[in-house]
Amino acid sequence: MRVWLALDEPPIEPRRRPLRVGLLGGSFNPAHEGHLYISEQALKRLGLDQVWWLVSPQNPLKPRAGMAPFAERVAGARALVRDPRIKVRDLEQRFGTVYTIDTLRRLSRLHGIRFVLLIGADNLAQLPRWRRWVEILARVPVAVFARLPYSRVALAGPAAKRFAAARIPAERARDLADRPPPAWVFLPVRPHPASSTAIREGRWPRPNPRRE
Repeated sequence: MRVWLALDEPPIEPRRRPLRVGLLGGSFNPAHEGHLYISEQALKRLGLDQVWWLVSPQNPLKPRAGMAPFAERVAGARALVRDPRIKVRDLEQRFGTVYTIDTLRRLSRLHGIRFVLLIGADNLAQLPRWRRWVEILARVPVAVFARLPYSRVALAGPAAKRFAAARIPAERARDLADRPPPAWVFLPVRPHPASSTAIREGRWPRPNPRRE
């Protein structure tokens, strides 16, 4: 059976195994090399086939002030990406979803794809603030990437404690996409200095988009 979700690409053809896709959500205000680094690490260490950048029209936990227009943020992300396995998606705008759980519910209608939610340690720390966060972990495996200075607090926080039995060791990370949720892994990675905040404040150079 082909899978089609108006993704502006040919349908996903039948495969010997399900497509493994990492979901990296965020404002991408703007997208930068740190997003690319995490995506590349996810592709390599989780054995993913693709990573989808889910550009949020408006993160409910972030202020609207200083947020670039949605179309500008999508265009900037697409201009930065060079790896064809990294796809910039405007699905949350198309779905009309604001919360991660609602996006995951819509994506669950797709067959032949196994999703992994990709988050930083800062988001693991604040996960209990997300709408229906327990259901999120019950729906999709989660890969948590180390991020200074949040990692220690995140791993001692309520989300990590509640789902401690579902954590798998980092050396088994390539199995994550095939595990039934709840399942999560913490991945130590080299810190990347780029951040959207630093770029907006002029403390880090703006991304160099690809040139055709």
